[in-house]
Amino acid sequence: MSELVRSAEVIAAEIRSIDAQTREIVLRSAIEIGNRLNEAKELVAHGEWGPWLEANVHYSQSTANNFMRIAEEYGSNFQAIENLTYTKALALLGVPADEREQFAQENDVDNMSARELQQTIKEKKLLEKELKKIQQAAEKERKEREALSGKLASQEEQLAAQEALVSQLRTELADAKIAGNEDAVRGLQSALDQAQEGFSHALDRIKQLEAELKAKPIDVPAVVEVIPPGIEKELAELRKMAAQSGNETLVKFKVQFEGLGAGFRDMLGTLAEIQAVDPGAHEKYKGAVIGLIGKMTERL
Repeated sequence: MSELVRSAEVIAAEIRSIDAQTREIVLRSAIEIGNRLNEAKELVAHGEWGPWLEANVHYSQSTANNFMRIAEEYGSNFQAIENLTYTKALALLGVPADEREQFAQENDVDNMSARELQQTIKEKKLLEKELKKIQQAAEKERKEREALSGKLASQEEQLAAQEALVSQLRTELADAKIAGNEDAVRGLQSALDQAQEGFSHALDRIKQLEAELKAKPIDVPAVVEVIPPGIEKELAELRKMAAQSGNETLVKFKVQFEGLGAGFRDMLGTLAEIQAVDPGAHEKYKGAVIGLIGKMTERL
């Protein structure tokens, strides 16, 4: 009886099955090792953990920490990593636990290499760091503007008080002159001179604060868009196609798309300038922009 010859497709399916089983065994083993390392660490004396690892399991502290984190993060949720390799599951620890599921879906982690996943997470962290810097700078500017606005309001109150005092002293001085009370006239004149000096000082301070406030840039919220690697790959292919000779339609689209983005950024800046001088007009024009965007969305 001749031996049955299996097809290449059947062999490939068997290889994929063995590969999946191997990944699962490695991950489950890593979790079990991590659980036991966590247990052992509670029993080993302080300062003896490194020597204990070297003497008993031949792990570096870095390797042990990886096993322990894998157990802590995935021990109760194995489904989250069942399709991943150990290296990819370890890399995914670089994403906060409450963001991992969404991150994995948006970036098609199952079909990424470990190197691609590590690079994507690195880029994500860099973008988040830049966004944090932008937010901190915007918050600093906002607080500085608020502080200047508060000083300006306080100085305006002082100016009003000085103006009222000057008016009162002028009235009293006129009455004293009419009454012929020379002592009162001299005293009131001195007080009036001081009050006018205070009024002039308050007015100069207001002008200074107004200039400082005007020099502060008006916050325009920065939008940092994180482009998923899959979409970025498609954009890269489009750019490559657009660069090829004869593809005039894509070249035209690229120019128009970039122009649309630049125009929108300019419009945000103009709206911010309008808001500074006329809040009512700002709301009107902002509504017009929102309406236009809605119509454009409908057309798409």
